Amino acid sequence: MYRDIRFTAFFVVIVMAGLLFSCSGRKHVDVSGLEKFACNEIPDRMVPDAGKVDGMNFTVNGNAFVDAEGRTMFLRGINLGGSSKVPFSPNIGTHVKEGFFDGRHVSFTGRPFPLEDADEHFRRLKAWGFHFLRFIVTWEAVEHEGPGIYDEGYLDYIVAVLKKADEYGINVMIDPHQDVWSRFTGGDGAPLWTIEAAGMDVTKFKETGAAIVHNTYGDPFPRMIWYTNYYKLSAATMFTLFYGGKDFAPDLKVEGENIQEYLQSHYINALKKVAEKVKDLPNVIGFELMNEPSSGYIGIEDITVPYEMELVGDAPTPFESMMLGAGIPVDVEHFEAGTFGINSKGRVMRNDNRAPVWMNGTGGLWQKNGVWKMNNGKPEVVDKEYFSKVQGRKIEFNRDYYEPFAKRYADSILPVNSGWFICVDNTLFPEPMPLPRLKRFKDIKWVNGSHWYDDITLFKKEYIPYLGYLDGDIVLGSGRVKKAFESYLKEKMITDTHERYGRVPAIVGEFGIPFDMNNGSAYRTGDYSDQIKALDRSFSVIEKNMLSYTLWNYTADNTNERGDNWNGEDLSIFSLSQQKAPADINSGGRALKAAVRPYPKKISGKLTEYTYDIETGELIIKFEAKGDLSYPMEIFIPDYVYGTGFDVFVTNGKLFVDKKENVLMYYPADNGEHVVVVRKHLLDN
Repeated sequence: MYRDIRFTAFFVVIVMAGLLFSCSGRKHVDVSGLEKFACNEIPDRMVPDAGKVDGMNFTVNGNAFVDAEGRTMFLRGINLGGSSKVPFSPNIGTHVKEGFFDGRHVSFTGRPFPLEDADEHFRRLKAWGFHFLRFIVTWEAVEHEGPGIYDEGYLDYIVAVLKKADEYGINVMIDPHQDVWSRFTGGDGAPLWTIEAAGMDVTKFKETGAAIVHNTYGDPFPRMIWYTNYYKLSAATMFTLFYGGKDFAPDLKVEGENIQEYLQSHYINALKKVAEKVKDLPNVIGFELMNEPSSGYIGIEDITVPYEMELVGDAPTPFESMMLGAGIPVDVEHFEAGTFGINSKGRVMRNDNRAPVWMNGTGGLWQKNGVWKMNNGKPEVVDKEYFSKVQGRKIEFNRDYYEPFAKRYADSILPVNSGWFICVDNTLFPEPMPLPRLKRFKDIKWVNGSHWYDDITLFKKEYIPYLGYLDGDIVLGSGRVKKAFESYLKEKMITDTHERYGRVPAIVGEFGIPFDMNNGSAYRTGDYSDQIKALDRSFSVIEKNMLSYTLWNYTADNTNERGDNWNGEDLSIFSLSQQKAPADINSGGRALKAAVRPYPKKISGKLTEYTYDIETGELIIKFEAKGDLSYPMEIFIPDYVYGTGFDVFVTNGKLFVDKKENVLMYYPADNGEHVVVVRKHLLDN
């Protein structure tokens, strides 16, 4: 999730905080009393698909993912892929201007990679232990040509790619991805025709300030500025219409129906087409609702007040955005990122040319709906609370709009395959909201898929181990930062999930780190130590909470020059620029010391502790065995880490290894508390 970072400009305090950072000596856990096995002493049990996730036998049961034998499963996944946000043909990364405004004659077939390359990439992902995918599909990819016109070639391509994934034992959740509504509003997701249906001319977004778009802005594109589009006219209007058009634009009709119904029904029908295509694939186990949604203007209590979020670049109030869109020049406040924060550079005049964004040439949608008016040639607010009340009643976005939409979506998707779960995260923009209260819809298998990022590392593109940021608070001291992250994830992903969704599972849907840290120095020096430390810390705090996750991301066509081909982001753990030996499955990997990790895949019982140390290669698993012990605990043991050999220490029972699947199988002798410790053989021992 992307949040503002209000760095406090007290350099001395931060430097002093750095003194709190220390590297404690690493020690092995005490294994006295445990039985030791060397890897060459563990028999190879050749069980068909012993290490493979069991397709549709994998389901949601209470607050856990479970397989057909009732074993608790942990989903170690990755987002595939970063460049799936942009067309493959023509290849219009966000830095490409030519052909950008032709939104109908594009194809996403080939995203995340050409079908002929699928074996290479799935073989690599499996070797690295990513047995689960958050598979990126955009609404535009399915329905770009026009309303109700579906790209059958792309849908067939999805099926073929996901069948390939199944051959490698990789399960899938479909993610209808969007950021700031659409490529044409600075992100990805919705087709061009949705914006045109609302009456906006995308070719006027730059001069009216309705969006800042890499394709029209050019290079260099300001770092992490794309998300500010959530606070500008185009994206804020589209989300308002999508969720609340019936209340806030009741007279806006498209093809005879209100814009809200028009947009929602097309979105749901497009995803239902995907669902119908993949319904029989055993490795597709769930659908997400929508990536990082926004409430638009809904809930804003005063459209003349600046947003609380501190924004880089132009920061118009909602009313100022509406005036700019109406062709009225406005002085807006402009901000730039400094060393210790975001600083105002004063006010600047925008839209000197008086260009209107509305195709009808009038003051536009919000003037027509009585939000504001012209009075003696001057714009004047009529109802500053227009988006916070409906017929005099105070509205609440989750209760009145988001939760009903989630139920409608689930009721459309789940009849296609009742075994699927529906993954829903919280609304982040314009301000982060609590999770929706979905526990009242008891007949649906919900999953919380909220996102978490180490924000300072993400925004500054530096790893500062002793400096953290959470919900507006600065945290100082490396130990305190890690503890704060652990506590935050426990609250947001476990406590809040149970409070608002019921006893259902959670997946950290996105986390990750930028690989172009420190102005891309690693690409010149080959030193990825900062990336390794930052990524390991993120993994460790998630593992501490024993959460499933999908790392952001794997981009098959990533390069050092263009990153993930989207808004200057570069978070892929694979890059063509680092692939010096294509025959080597690990070539092209970035920060693999942190990214490739052992983990418990399946447990007959309850996990009580799970930690991994990348320096010593020590994996510690503590669990309470219960129930039918004829099915083993399965632990993924990557060759990348343990290729030199390993030792296993266990309380009692039997061990087997499936060398083909890199899976260690442990059969405890009895119910109760058990410990498994895995240590790699160090070359210098």
